[in-house]
Amino acid sequence: MRTLSEQDVVAMISSLSNWGRWGTDDELGTINLITPEKRRRAAALVRDGVSVSCARPIVTNDIAADTSFQPLRFMVDSGEGRDHDPRERLLARRGAAEFIGMVFHGYTITHVDTPAHYFWDGKIYNGRSCNLVTAREGARAESVDLLRDGVVSRGVLLDVAALRGRPLEAGEGVMPEDLEAAEQAEGVRVEPGDILLIRTGYYARRLETPRHPVRDGSPAAHVASMPWLRAHDIAMLGTDTHNDVSPATHPGLGNVVHIVGLVGMGLWLIDNADLEALARACAARRRWEFMLTLAPLRLQHATGSPVNPIALF
Repeated sequence: MRTLSEQDVVAMISSLSNWGRWGTDDELGTINLITPEKRRRAAALVRDGVSVSCARPIVTNDIAADTSFQPLRFMVDSGEGRDHDPRERLLARRGAAEFIGMVFHGYTITHVDTPAHYFWDGKIYNGRSCNLVTAREGARAESVDLLRDGVVSRGVLLDVAALRGRPLEAGEGVMPEDLEAAEQAEGVRVEPGDILLIRTGYYARRLETPRHPVRDGSPAAHVASMPWLRAHDIAMLGTDTHNDVSPATHPGLGNVVHIVGLVGMGLWLIDNADLEALARACAARRRWEFMLTLAPLRLQHATGSPVNPIALF
């Protein structure tokens, strides 16, 4: 495959565009591809009742090698010394509570990106002005609250790391031929409305050796795979990285999968998943399709949310 220039990538924003596909007022983008029939078929994939989390743990009050902003936990109340409190105090204060604060966008927390998370040429998905995302009010369009009823669809894991017999290296991109080879090896086909999860093996390696995805590099789906993803009409894309190859394939543009996917295609992204337990569950069953559910926090005017994707077999 020939090398993609910056101009080629910018052209993808238009050539793969879903602007107007579901109407000029649409904010859901590719979530529109998850129909009631798609949900019903996904539910039929649940056979043995086993559930598997695809989220990384959120570690508060600690800093890892790839921490951009430290998640904070402040205990509003705790149980320390309560066994010696006077009775009046015991009756008045009988529980624990905490404040949690975090910047979930970044490289550590499993989260979902809405189309409003990225801009190109002053626009967000479907041609809306980026000025709809304000410092005071947040995202006045394409907010994560659109997913308030949750997301349920067929999930498909394409385990490219298993296909290659090793974790992908820093800067290594998953190409369309890798996706097709993984489909063939697993005996599965990616279909419209699917939530596609791609395992690169990055997170397993990160657990063994601390690393930062920008400073040390990381794999991801290559932007050259975006036409393949558009042709297969996936509803969401998730990987065990931040969804862009690092070092950047096109430094002058930045995170090109985010730009083409979020802005052009309206493709919602799941960043920083943990796909290790899921890969083991799929391999044990020789089945790489499952029902996948996501229930983002109902945050109004937010460009994403921490999320715990749950695969059900």
